[in-house]
Amino acid sequence: MKWKQSSLFLVAIIVLSSFAMHKFYVGMFQMKFVPQKKELHITTRIFIDDINLALEKKFRKKTFIGEPKETKEDEVLLQKYIAEKFKVKINNQSKNFVFLSKEIENNVVICYLKVKELSKINSFEVENSILMEIYPEQQNIIQFDNNGEKQSLLLTEETFKGKLK
Repeated sequence: MKWKQSSLFLVAIIVLSSFAMHKFYVGMFQMKFVPQKKELHITTRIFIDDINLALEKKFRKKTFIGEPKETKEDEVLLQKYIAEKFKVKINNQSKNFVFLSKEIENNVVICYLKVKELSKINSFEVENSILMEIYPEQQNIIQFDNNGEKQSLLLTEETFKGKLK
């Protein structure tokens, strides 16, 4: 039920913020443990204009993620940025993820990642400071599904790390 409430809250915020005078800064990160494959599947949703601004600031190079002028180097910089700003620790061990692909939907870049070789998840920690260096009011919503048990976290500049069990 909490999962549905979080989703409804996000939709309400986005709809209401479209009428506001300033932009709402939010990223969505959905994670699901798939025991049959022994993998954690991660889907990120980040606004295109925000990620391009963050990449330009970080790498001092204009990028064109989601635009016709996008280059392979732009995607490499995106992958580096995500790897630096988004980290997971599973069962008290830092885990690397594999960047599988990305797609563009409206004004959002959706990235697909996975962590391989997981037998089970007893504890889960996440660090997510994506976009927080350019938008102090950035909020990153984490939704985690571990074998049907769903939990959520709201990460901000003050609390960009969280732990779920």
